[in-house]
Amino acid sequence: MMPVTEPVVSVGDTDPAGIPPLAGFTVAVTASRRRDEFGALLEQWGARVVYAPALRLVPIADDVELHKATEECLRAPLDLVIATTGFGFRGWLEAAEGWGIGDELLEHLRASTVVARGPKARGAVRASGLTDSAALSAESTDDILALLRGRSLEGQRVAVQMYGEPSPELVRELRIAGAIVIEVPVYRWALPEDVASITRLVEAIVARSVDAVAFTSAPAVTHVLQVADDAGQLEPLLTALRRDVLVVCVGPVAAGPFDRLGVPTSRPSRARLGALAREIVTNLPARSGPFRASTHMLEVRGHAVVLDGVLRPLPPGPMSVLRQLARQPGRVVSRADLLAMLPGDSSDEHAVETTVGRLRTMLGDARIVRTVVKRGYRLACEPATVRTAGLTTPSPARTRSSTSSLV
Repeated sequence: MMPVTEPVVSVGDTDPAGIPPLAGFTVAVTASRRRDEFGALLEQWGARVVYAPALRLVPIADDVELHKATEECLRAPLDLVIATTGFGFRGWLEAAEGWGIGDELLEHLRASTVVARGPKARGAVRASGLTDSAALSAESTDDILALLRGRSLEGQRVAVQMYGEPSPELVRELRIAGAIVIEVPVYRWALPEDVASITRLVEAIVARSVDAVAFTSAPAVTHVLQVADDAGQLEPLLTALRRDVLVVCVGPVAAGPFDRLGVPTSRPSRARLGALAREIVTNLPARSGPFRASTHMLEVRGHAVVLDGVLRPLPPGPMSVLRQLARQPGRVVSRADLLAMLPGDSSDEHAVETTVGRLRTMLGDARIVRTVVKRGYRLACEPATVRTAGLTTPSPARTRSSTSSLV
């Protein structure tokens, strides 16, 4: 279990009006492990959190494949052992102990060079009485490969403890370098037995009823994309993620599937839950304004608006209209375009007039939303004097690199 030792948000992170930075936003959490801890961090800063666990860990300690790989490790001395996760490395040793070959495996590992990927794997290696190589251990798989490129691996036996999914790039590079690679599959990630929560998440993303979604592993990303594809919603999902919904990944491994699909992601500088929460706290509010409309300051959030320093939650219909108008403040939006954004499947543009009326009432000043005869509606501000309040432009922070995933 990875401790959260750093403060994520200080008291000063609430704005002068006392509104928490994530108040009015909905954040989806896809992690299975430590989801409650992560969700509590987000709720502490005002977020509405929805949970959609996208992973199910399947131990394979009794699996023939793991037993066979362990026997192969014991067949001859090992030159190099790469421990990729603390959970997996401990599970491997425990499985070997159950088979009565734990001591023999430890002796083989002790006689080899052990490389640890990240602090959790390093902690598990040292807790077992082994010593990891300070010269070769690193925070990510890419970093380890970079360090190994200066080392001759021709004919060397290398055991790689896998971490829930295949690692083709790592294994391929080792084999290209001439190593004899033994893949050790300790556990694997599978879809949850009930994917209803993932299906609801896909629907919520497509409907833009969540503002950010956090991923702590690549398999979780793959599973969400798989469920969306099975439901015929993959393209609408990707459109929402590319334009409107902030995608936050713990590091480059987790972000990999999105990178290949052209979905921008935001990544913390360190693979920690606290840093991941900080990334959301920093980037999500920055995408929402504020701007001046009529005589008021507005900041449009996911399910609420901050009007002159006061947070006002709005129902889905008025919120959808305000969000659409705020994409380009001051620009006219047609009734047809607003109708398309309303919940439900109404084809009557009178529904737009009714919803705009409700929105004006809830804002407390009808002048904020202006009617443009025969054209539609717009916010009462000049387009040239405000920056776009929509979510179509990613923050520069979304390209920052990171370390390994939290699986």
